[in-house]
Amino acid sequence: MALFSYTHLATVVVVCCRETQELTDPHTVSPSLPRFSTSIMTGGALSRLSTLSLSVKQFSRLPNLSDILPSSPPFLPSPSPTVPVACVPALFREPYILSGYRPVGQDWRCYLLSLFQRHNESLNVWTHLLAGAGVLLRVGAYVGSHGFTLNAPSLPLCLYVLSALTYLCCSVTAHLLQSHSELAHYAFFFLDYVGVAVYQYGCALAHYFYCSEAAWRDSTVGLWFLPSAAVLGWLSCASCCFAKSRYRRPYPLRRKICQLIPTSLAYFLDISPVAQRLATVPWGEDPALSLHALQIAFFMLAALFFSSPIPERFFPGRCDIMGHGHQIFHIFLSLCTVCQLEALFLDYGRQRDTLLEVYEEKQLWSASVSFLALALCSFLTAAVMTRRVSKSLEKSGATKQ
Repeated sequence: MALFSYTHLATVVVVCCRETQELTDPHTVSPSLPRFSTSIMTGGALSRLSTLSLSVKQFSRLPNLSDILPSSPPFLPSPSPTVPVACVPALFREPYILSGYRPVGQDWRCYLLSLFQRHNESLNVWTHLLAGAGVLLRVGAYVGSHGFTLNAPSLPLCLYVLSALTYLCCSVTAHLLQSHSELAHYAFFFLDYVGVAVYQYGCALAHYFYCSEAAWRDSTVGLWFLPSAAVLGWLSCASCCFAKSRYRRPYPLRRKICQLIPTSLAYFLDISPVAQRLATVPWGEDPALSLHALQIAFFMLAALFFSSPIPERFFPGRCDIMGHGHQIFHIFLSLCTVCQLEALFLDYGRQRDTLLEVYEEKQLWSASVSFLALALCSFLTAAVMTRRVSKSLEKSGATKQ
């Protein structure tokens, strides 16, 4: 009965639309058509519209399709509808974002399934999820067309790809699952900072071995580049974890400064071999330089939107689901990674046959050890900070009780 009513309603709508279109289309109405014929057809359409109005009134009394279809399995719970900012704890509130928040305390599977839900973290998740898929597809295409062997010359490129996928996966995980609880919020964003540190050092390794000039490597910066990049990478993770756990909303300016100073120093150091090459090598002689210039431009734009709540500051509540600054930051950072990967493919292809003439094989393999050491130190830092936050939350909960 319900399916018949749905079908009847759809048939009436189609017939009415066709008759109305025929009456209003000058190509289908003959000039010599008698006026009373048009009136008859109009009356027929009106009668069908009256039938449609009755069907619409009956529509509300029909069962929902969710009632007709079998219920979803118990292991696939449905995420709760999003709520306004007043319905979530202060920790989860973002400046000028007034709606689209996922309720706290749902089943973990609800947050996994919220990947397909419309909320204020949706684009944050999908931008980096699609970027990760794009990186994998591009690497697969490169391997298929150029061939690839895991050896000492290719090791920095492999570590770079691993670092890019690490930061993208950590970001997706953090934005997808952080709404579960206050502890989950801290723990997953600490993991996000681990991904940032790993990506910074992966970029440093690739830039040093594939993008640097001999004059830069012989400079003071070049001699201390890799140890300094590792220290600044870990410091970026540690300072972001500290700032996240130390300050409460509304966040003071010093929190942003605490985050930006170490990460900015790390970036300017990591990009220095590329910047020196852009300044000294004619761009027409090297097709990779334009891609390196693009990756710098995209990163600067990403930093702008990360450091300030634009455009939601000027349109509170209008950029909740789509268009707020952190989403734009993700987009530009993804574009930066794509351009960087393309440039490194060109640089690697140009130098892979002569790389062992410039660097010792032992130096290339030691890079993997330093990469793993940085990743381990950053992860341990995040774990320690998560433990401290857990104790603090337990203490504050006991105090409230």
